[in-house]
Amino acid sequence: MPTISSGILFDANTFNLKEIALSDIKLEVEDFYVEGEMTVQAFQTIRDQVIFTNKRIMVVNVQGITGKKISYLSYPYSKVQYFGIETAGFLDIDSELILAFSNGAHLQFDFKTQVDIKRICSYISSYVI
Repeated sequence: MPTISSGILFDANTFNLKEIALSDIKLEVEDFYVEGEMTVQAFQTIRDQVIFTNKRIMVVNVQGITGKKISYLSYPYSKVQYFGIETAGFLDIDSELILAFSNGAHLQFDFKTQVDIKRICSYISSYVI
């Protein structure tokens, strides 16, 4: 099955997603929102962001040396067929969220240890199930 590239690469804990304040989300992201859409939770690597709204997951991928080129990717909950999580362990210190979409594609996010992955799972469940 094909894998969707979220644009967030690497598996080192340095590049894993950490939670950020909603006020730290890139301002232009809300330009893409539809009526009634609101941000619920947001995460960031060094430059990239993953934003969970009440309707979708948005990935903001900052590219290039200057960071002027940015891609915005939208993954609506309505297209998710199933999803799963992997919690952090003793030697594997990151947690993961895996989503499968109706077209057969998969998306995976790696989160830092401190992120409550079960909370994210519960939230997605309320929109997918």
